[in-house]
Amino acid sequence: MKNITPNELKCWQSDNKKFILLDVREDWERNAYNIGGAHIPFGELMVRKNELDAKATIVLYCEKGIRSAIAIQRLGEYGFKDLYNLEGGMAAWRKNEVQ
Repeated sequence: MKNITPNELKCWQSDNKKFILLDVREDWERNAYNIGGAHIPFGELMVRKNELDAKATIVLYCEKGIRSAIAIQRLGEYGFKDLYNLEGGMAAWRKNEVQ
């Protein structure tokens, strides 16, 4: 599985790299804090996977990087190939902002 650190993701964003940012957390988590992108809760992802371009570069994130890692494994079974897990999830992102 490919990982991307919060700093690398910030570089991608500032460089305007073409990718889809996908939040797989629950609505309440996203409402509390998010970094943007599309939102498909983990529990709905397999039903809604057709909303995503299987050929696109997709960076998935959740709170700690566990649900997004599982989501990547599942999407991989359906032909998605260029998937990245935000290493440490939102917890790492917020910690990185403080430093």
